[in-house]
Amino acid sequence: MPSYKGYRFPAEVIGHAVWLYHRFPLSFREVEELLCERGITVTYESIRAWCATFGAAYAKSLRRRQSKPGDKWHVDEVFIKVNGKMRYLWRAVDQDGHVLDILVQDKRDARAAKRFFRKLLKDLQYMPRVVVTDKLRSYGVVTRQVMPSVEHRSSKYFNNRAENSHQPTRQRERAMKGLRSVATAQRFLAAFSRISSHFRPRRHLLTASGHRTEMTERFRVWKNITGQAATA
Repeated sequence: MPSYKGYRFPAEVIGHAVWLYHRFPLSFREVEELLCERGITVTYESIRAWCATFGAAYAKSLRRRQSKPGDKWHVDEVFIKVNGKMRYLWRAVDQDGHVLDILVQDKRDARAAKRFFRKLLKDLQYMPRVVVTDKLRSYGVVTRQVMPSVEHRSSKYFNNRAENSHQPTRQRERAMKGLRSVATAQRFLAAFSRISSHFRPRRHLLTASGHRTEMTERFRVWKNITGQAATA
């Protein structure tokens, strides 16, 4: 549980602000306005600091609580603008849409693909059964080198799971009007991918009552990792 020692506002306010910013395509000023409507006077600079400090900690806690990912990985890369320059966001999700990891890199080549796969294997510490990618040739080379025992399926039609997972990032990117540096992009998107996906269950597979039950559980987990449950 993160420590809020030295902060003027309690866990409920800080956790709510971080949730608003990572869950919806809002600016810091818009989050400031929403909190003001609730009678909470705080500057957008403070909200920015909260997100930078606690966003990564919350995301790390969510990752520890996530059950073991599936054995089918979907990997994809998409361009993003960082300080006006083209960069690439590499992302992997499992067959259930759970985000496994992301990595912001300068290139879209075999070296970049190898770096991302090695990061995945180091952090997850297990081999998948299948890896699904698009037609980028670098994937075939790297999978044979890094995970030769894993089945590699390459198709522009079978990788919608990974491609769809980019959509919240696109919305967030437009709201932020760009990212300032690769390091900043990596820190923010790593936290954003984890927090945002936590509140995005596969609703089309759930009934209305099932969705409410699922969201209730996810908010319970959120209150627990942000320390709100302890102060309730």
